[in-house]
Amino acid sequence: MSDTRHPYETLTPDAVQDALAGVGLYGDGRLMALSSYENRVYQVHLEDPFEGHAIVIAKFYRPERWTEAQIAEEHAFSAELAAAEVPAVAPLAPGGSTLHRHGDFWFSVSPRRGGRQPELDDGEVLEWIGRFLARLHVVGAAKPFATRPALDVATFAIEPRDWLLANGAVPMEVEREWTEACHAAIAMVETAFAEAKAAGVRQLRLHGDCHPGNILWTPDAGPHFVDLDDARTGPAVQDLWMLLSGDRSQRQKQLGALVDGYEQMREFDRSELALIEPLRTLRLIHYSAWLARRWDDPAFPRAFPWFGTPDYWRDQLLMLQEQAEAMAEPPLVA
Repeated sequence: MSDTRHPYETLTPDAVQDALAGVGLYGDGRLMALSSYENRVYQVHLEDPFEGHAIVIAKFYRPERWTEAQIAEEHAFSAELAAAEVPAVAPLAPGGSTLHRHGDFWFSVSPRRGGRQPELDDGEVLEWIGRFLARLHVVGAAKPFATRPALDVATFAIEPRDWLLANGAVPMEVEREWTEACHAAIAMVETAFAEAKAAGVRQLRLHGDCHPGNILWTPDAGPHFVDLDDARTGPAVQDLWMLLSGDRSQRQKQLGALVDGYEQMREFDRSELALIEPLRTLRLIHYSAWLARRWDDPAFPRAFPWFGTPDYWRDQLLMLQEQAEAMAEPPLVA
């Protein structure tokens, strides 16, 4: 009889410890699951420190999401950042490799780094983050990814929209209106991306998912970046816009501080600011498809019980309509 369980249901504490033992790292029994949905991440205490690290973070990649080559590119990018003294957490190399296999899973082991989310209403904090993002982008612009994908309209909006509709994910009572709003919003995004391309906006290797939860802050050392799992090619502004929140005046002020810091290290192309709301729209559409596609993972129904209801999709419809209005407004300036 075939095993119908989701792969992550087989990733028991014993399996995690066995995986680490397979690369010469032996846990002392203390194992804590950390907040992560796309992958599974654990804090592990070791019997004997590895390269001075008594506590490590073990990350088990979601099966079939990335190829071995794509994960290897993520690791190589993090190593380039570390070599350039950009504060991004790079995986360790027990046994001489950063990427390992155990059963159905690729996994890596990284040093634990402490910190808290940055205070994004503090201009000095935003300047500091801006400087470090610019340094990350200097490395990112040095060469392209060979196998990791680009952040584009086709993969982040059109394909997710088509998948949701083909799989009946949108309730019938909302489907027509949501589909119309989605089509209209995607058309505006396509126009914005075409205009950015015509303006010569550069594509480079990015963190890709630079929200406040992926920046750990310490008062002495400032920010360091974690979780390069979504690293891909795109415009530099992708790594800035998720740090903006509040009303337009608040976002304007935050953006000014970020760009002030950024331009101490690297020039910022102001024409990219017109992509902020289109990028937000892509994330909105992609997020719904991400949740729907992961619904067979037992962690998702527990964590997102509100997903898929008519009320959820009505909210999505409203947000798409609001995004169309936002994309029609003049972009923020810096």
